[in-house]
Amino acid sequence: MSPSTRSVQYFFSSQDFSDGVRITLSILIPSLLFGQLGYLETGITLSTGAVCVSVVDTPGPVAHKRNGMLITCLSVFLVAVLTGFVRSSVVLMGLEVVALSFVFTMLLVYGNRASLVGTASLLIMILMMDRPLTPAQVLPYSGLVLAGGLWYMALALIFYRVRPYRPAQQALGQCIHAISQFLEIKAEFYSATTNLDEDYRRLVAQQVVVSEKQDAVREVLFKSRQIVNESTSVGRRMVLTFVDVVDLYEHITATYYDYAALRERYGPTGVLDDVARLIRDLAVELDRIGLAIQANRPYRSQADLTGQLERLKQRTDAVSARHPEVSSIVLKKILVNLRNLTQRVRDILNYFDRAALAPARGGAAEYNQFVSHQEIEGKALRDNLTFNSSVFRHSVRMTLACLVGYIVSKFFLHGHHGYWILMTTTYMLKPAFSLTKQRNYQRILGTVVGGVIGVAILLLVKDKTAQFALLVVLMVVAYSFQRINYIVTVISLTPYLLILFSFLGLGYLDVVEERILDTVIGCIIAFMAGYLLFPRWESDQLRDFMRAVLQANVSYLQKLADSLAGTPIQATDYRLTRKTVYVSSANLAAAFQRMLSEPKSKQRNSAQVHQFVVLNHILSSNIATITSAVLAQHRPAYPAEGMRAVKQAMAVLSRSQKKLEAPAPPAPADTALIEPVQLKKADLTADDRLLLEQLEFIQKVSSDIGKVTEAVLA
Repeated sequence: MSPSTRSVQYFFSSQDFSDGVRITLSILIPSLLFGQLGYLETGITLSTGAVCVSVVDTPGPVAHKRNGMLITCLSVFLVAVLTGFVRSSVVLMGLEVVALSFVFTMLLVYGNRASLVGTASLLIMILMMDRPLTPAQVLPYSGLVLAGGLWYMALALIFYRVRPYRPAQQALGQCIHAISQFLEIKAEFYSATTNLDEDYRRLVAQQVVVSEKQDAVREVLFKSRQIVNESTSVGRRMVLTFVDVVDLYEHITATYYDYAALRERYGPTGVLDDVARLIRDLAVELDRIGLAIQANRPYRSQADLTGQLERLKQRTDAVSARHPEVSSIVLKKILVNLRNLTQRVRDILNYFDRAALAPARGGAAEYNQFVSHQEIEGKALRDNLTFNSSVFRHSVRMTLACLVGYIVSKFFLHGHHGYWILMTTTYMLKPAFSLTKQRNYQRILGTVVGGVIGVAILLLVKDKTAQFALLVVLMVVAYSFQRINYIVTVISLTPYLLILFSFLGLGYLDVVEERILDTVIGCIIAFMAGYLLFPRWESDQLRDFMRAVLQANVSYLQKLADSLAGTPIQATDYRLTRKTVYVSSANLAAAFQRMLSEPKSKQRNSAQVHQFVVLNHILSSNIATITSAVLAQHRPAYPAEGMRAVKQAMAVLSRSQKKLEAPAPPAPADTALIEPVQLKKADLTADDRLLLEQLEFIQKVSSDIGKVTEAVLA
């Protein structure tokens, strides 16, 4: 199966596609049903309610989805009533725009789902702004919107009841898919033809994706009581597989070598190409496993990984025989790591053994520690009512942008769909300028391309049945890609709306012209607001992310120190520390990527920050390598020099962490701790000497991190 074929199958078995189909059905059925009965207006109103509630229907535990949709139904109903009564007054409507845009944007304090409740509420306000309703029609209309929202919620919960494990399977499959791509990038490090700096950039970017996918699985698995408390093997098998997948990812991440030296030493022999080929085959095997889990179908491996390992061993032995002057120790270590990696991939195949009862591992209380919890309380909102809060700044920015959009639509443009300006502004303005810039570009380009496609369809396809079929396809595509590729969503959304307006008897050429104009105006307002109104550039926030990474690595080093001292380490504590390292590293990498999308004048020390990101990745990889080996050996004690090396590294990182605090304290005069010391290796076993060499390397990397930190602060 080719990679492109697997990508297509991944899409059609994904939650994004199944959600796209369900959202399309939820919106279409009321309009079609009531249209056949002669009440098309009623059906469209019900569909409007379904559209609003669908905004909140994002992946997550079913209890959170249900609560979010219920709150959205209530909020949308109340906003619809309010808007229906005040819309006739331009001043009162303007005051509503100002008040609600601020209040609903502030809900971001309580997390993503709460912010989507606000987005859905603003959506119904915008859709009703220009809708002519008499006071007597407001409550019936709002009631129909509420009924449409409840219809959507009921259908979504029915789908979950019928297939309760599908969201978890789909999230787990996507996570494995992301890790397989991470492993494929790792294979490039063994190829002499690639640029190592570019390889690290791709690896760090993919690390962000893996972190997001792992968080998504944790949310679905560990916050779903039906799964973590499952008495049968179905839920336990998924939990156990996810634990194995995270351990596999740690093993991949922990595998680090001096790749430049590796290429120089073994590149001419050609053995590194064989290593890269085997790693790619492992990535393909892992990708196939992820696809089978996501598609909920059986899988039997046909890859001859054992044979490839044996052939690679023969090749390394031959290289050692032909080149006795070149040390083969590193090649043997690579071979051992590949054997371990292959075994971990095989462990994941236990998921497909339906006959075997998955052993219980942990419970709800233990798994609960791996997910974040958001308390809904007034104190969090009050604490963010300050310009030091990025949420408050974004809320004020959104309020002013929406007010400008409202004024432009009411006093300067008099089209039939002036609310499109305000809608575009609301959806395009994001907390980070880099995201606002990206979304604006995608929205304008997608609207223009989609408009051309829509006009072409209406000019060339005259059959109404064919137009309706294309409408359904465009709806499914638009709602399927809204979380993974926004420009595809916009390209599909525009012709879908044009066909819809054509069915309603509106001139589509006038509609597409107005759509493009309103989109451009809304994007300009959002872009200018993001650039001019209280921006907080990523370069100003990088210190916080860098400090968090250093703190996480200090804690990781503490676990290593405890293991060297013979102190027992609980598996859960170790995994929590490891998770903190991965999450903080991914957050830093994501912030760095966002900074690179900002104006050049707002970027600072990008080369040094990239070096900081790479060095911390190398550091955490080596800590994981040593800690895993030490925990596996169960030795009572290790050389004292090793403990001093770890303490030295912790001191350097702690000092760098303090320097990143604002305002940064002056550098201390005594910098003896910054330079690594040479460890004594006399009278030690070969394993102890290897351990001390690894710890000495950790010291060196920590020292380099300290120097890069000073360069960033300079």
